[in-house]
Amino acid sequence: MLVILPQHAHAATGLDGAAMQWPFALPFAGLLLSIALGPLLFPKFWHHHYGKIAAAWSILTLASLAWFAGSGPMLTSFVHAMLGEYLSFMVFLFTLYTVAGGIVVSGDLKGTLWTNTAILALGTAMASIVGTTGAAMILIRPLIRANLARPHHAHVIVFFIILVANVGGALSPLGDPPLLVGFLHGVDFFWPARNLWLQTTIVAGLLLLIFIALDFWRSRREPMPRASEASEPIRIRGVLNVPLIAIAIASILMSAIWRPGIVFDVLGTKLELQNLVRDALMVVIAGLSLWLTPDEHREANGFSWEPIREVAKLFAAIFTAIIPVIAMLNAGPEGSFAWLLSAVTEPNGAPREVPYFWFTGMMSAFLDNAPTYLLFFELAGGDPQRLMGELSGTLAAISMGAVYMGALTYIGNAPNFMVAAIARERGIQMPGFFGYLVWASAVLIPLFLLLTFLPIAPVLSVH
Repeated sequence: MLVILPQHAHAATGLDGAAMQWPFALPFAGLLLSIALGPLLFPKFWHHHYGKIAAAWSILTLASLAWFAGSGPMLTSFVHAMLGEYLSFMVFLFTLYTVAGGIVVSGDLKGTLWTNTAILALGTAMASIVGTTGAAMILIRPLIRANLARPHHAHVIVFFIILVANVGGALSPLGDPPLLVGFLHGVDFFWPARNLWLQTTIVAGLLLLIFIALDFWRSRREPMPRASEASEPIRIRGVLNVPLIAIAIASILMSAIWRPGIVFDVLGTKLELQNLVRDALMVVIAGLSLWLTPDEHREANGFSWEPIREVAKLFAAIFTAIIPVIAMLNAGPEGSFAWLLSAVTEPNGAPREVPYFWFTGMMSAFLDNAPTYLLFFELAGGDPQRLMGELSGTLAAISMGAVYMGALTYIGNAPNFMVAAIARERGIQMPGFFGYLVWASAVLIPLFLLLTFLPIAPVLSVH
């Protein structure tokens, strides 16, 4: 999610999360299981009907809300989810997908150990500047083309998702949506870079070392590639899309800084002028890219609309089915998730940083990581000055949990799903939902345990 307005879900939707019980979360759980098991158990049926299945879970969610609160609050909550949250989210993804799809990296790019490592390192560094989505969309197609001839290449895409689509975005509000939420709520723009650079360097560095060891082991078991007689130099075409990406990033910064105070109310959902202008600029940028970029550039990339279409349908359902879950979470000590507040807080009211890190992270892996960040930000008091000062460890825990652990599942961060969809479309046999979860957990959980006890500032105090 790209924009979170400073309002609570209950105020925006009229839903009383305190009166809801856990069964209202069942459609969301069913949707997640469908996404996880559908491609694995009935791949052909899922490919042709995933939109209908996702829509069915959405309708069940809305029907339960209408039964619980009435058609008015149900409609209000649905409009808030679609206009207040999903619209900006999808416009941003669509724009970057379209613009990055017009950038072609061609030439003699072979999927060797050091080429793959260089692309992963470059993407990790780019992610905090052009965003995880931007970096992922620019580099994923060259990486896929470089490795298509290899018999074992899924692990390369898995590490790309972990590093480029997640960990690399931890140093800037431009990098990952949760940090942009923090910036919009008063966290200094350079706070993540000043306070998380060491942890991010350690995690990214260790991940690259693990990848080097794994790719070296995999490549030793593969036949030697045939040497090509002529080496084609590496060329970048479609460079006019680079300034378009820069304009997209500038429009995000504009919406965070320019506050004219003009708000439009649509069934209780507050649409601020700067956000509408930003979304309109995004659509114009995508249109300019389609108009100015020669069609052969996208053809060379194997570009199609199916990956973004799949993301649009499934995330529309996710944003709908998650409505009652967010309402129950926002009910705090009066809701079904009251245990969560007590788990992250000492009896004297002090925050417990390690639980903040793990709970924020685990929920970010299965929910949208931006509202998860905001939820724990508010649980920690919501005062940015205090969180950047005496509670800097708590803010670090929330930030690292939301960004890093979004890599644990395909739905933890939107670029994850998009990268996997692009890879599958190009013929790469990506692991299923649970297979990827096992892969990512095996690689990342030991590093998260290391972070938990690593004595570097901001220290995650165990209390």
